[in-house]
Amino acid sequence: MAKSKIYWICQISGWSVYVLLNLIFFILQNEIKPNEILIYIFWFPLGILITHGFRFVVVKTNLMKVKLYFQIPLVIVGSFINAGIFYFTEYSMQILLSIKIEQLGFVDILANIINYAFVFFFWSLAYFAYHFLMNFTQAEMKTLRSESAMKEAELNKIKSQMNPHFMFNSMNSIRALIDENPIKAKEAVTQLSNILRNTLMMEKNKLIPFKDELKIVEDYLQLEKIRYEERLNFEFNLCNESNQFNIPPLLLQTLIENAIKHGISKLQNGGSILIKSQVVNNFLQVEIFNDGVFIENSISESGFGLKNSNERLAYLFGKVAYITIKNENGKVVTRFLIPKITLN
Repeated sequence: MAKSKIYWICQISGWSVYVLLNLIFFILQNEIKPNEILIYIFWFPLGILITHGFRFVVVKTNLMKVKLYFQIPLVIVGSFINAGIFYFTEYSMQILLSIKIEQLGFVDILANIINYAFVFFFWSLAYFAYHFLMNFTQAEMKTLRSESAMKEAELNKIKSQMNPHFMFNSMNSIRALIDENPIKAKEAVTQLSNILRNTLMMEKNKLIPFKDELKIVEDYLQLEKIRYEERLNFEFNLCNESNQFNIPPLLLQTLIENAIKHGISKLQNGGSILIKSQVVNNFLQVEIFNDGVFIENSISESGFGLKNSNERLAYLFGKVAYITIKNENGKVVTRFLIPKITLN
């Protein structure tokens, strides 16, 4: 709803309730005449006119942007001025309508003005509070949009590190095969083209189905199998519920690449990789078991490594998603946990 529409609804309903309540209490306590009823009816347009005029002054003088410790005294002074205008205009109307008026002293007049000042002060309080909340909400939204844009830019930066790094390693594998085994090199090119085709299609997606990520991983491992031959073995142990989850593109592939680069490739006899998935409390838990020994800070953080992968999960899911890597029972175990999110 437009702010102007809300303003007029509040103005009309607020003054209507105020006039009606005062009229009811006056009727219950006094014998009222028709011309006295007119005075109460006159309060309605008079109150709207004065408060709307005060609003005009507030907008024109940018009073909403003044510091709070200046706003409060200005609002109090404005409330007394509005109350004075209201009282003396009402007094003039009583004279015009020939209503019998008791002679009032200065103290009585001041007391009436103070009573009306409370009404105008609460009107100002409601008006300023509404705009304060609106400005606060808009500031929060602006901050969130700014943070979102920063995270989006950072995520794109992280993604941009991925493709060149992956391409470099894959092309090295193929280059090593060209002279040695052209047929296998041709197969490797086909597998690489499948990976690149899928990654190009996924580039604009923050999340992809887990099963689509597995296709890339299978092609990648087949390509690395050609490179390492008997020094690399791999196995999948996946639960069917895993396919109901979505993960960041090439997240799993990156972790497997790290397992080969920093684990199996450094072993003289190579090793094996086991990829296991399960659903725990509506979270997808994927575990990568590989031969080798994990040494803290051994994985380079200059490329698309463990640090960037963790940052990527933090941007997309918050603190509930994370990656850990440690030594367990003679194996290096890399785990990541991701909540279930539906793709739009």
